[in-house]
Amino acid sequence: MKIRKPTQEMHSKVSGLLNSAFPKSQYEARLVEQFHDNETPIHEWVCIHIKKVIAYIAFSNAYNGDQVCGLHLAPFAVAPKFQHQGIGSQLLKFALRQESIKKSPLFVLGEPKFYRRFGFESCTLPICSFDKNNRHFLAIRNTTTTRFIIGYEPQFGRGL
Repeated sequence: MKIRKPTQEMHSKVSGLLNSAFPKSQYEARLVEQFHDNETPIHEWVCIHIKKVIAYIAFSNAYNGDQVCGLHLAPFAVAPKFQHQGIGSQLLKFALRQESIKKSPLFVLGEPKFYRRFGFESCTLPICSFDKNNRHFLAIRNTTTTRFIIGYEPQFGRGL
């Protein structure tokens, strides 16, 4: 298994992976396609196993108004056949060690039990408009003390 930045030639494989990992939703695959089509600045990595993309992780800018205030971790997926084998954990640990990620506040909307293992903590500020009462909204290096609704790249809200 190798972790690397995806090439443009891998984009269709990433879409295929996201569609298989989220079989009831095309949102994640379309989100990443729009990131690429619009050249949205993202940090992304894939796990490759025998020339197949088996896992994917992306980080995009988080906003307080017009100002970047950190990064959102989304989407994050492992091919169903490879889930529950530690591959997602390895990919997340790898990403968290990268220069472009390791100093920035990180936010994720996800399963608290999983993300806490990597240092994420529940946060009440900023407010995530996608999560009532911030029950599944977590962060690392979050020093926010003011109340605001955290912003996402426009692709997140385009009715994908």
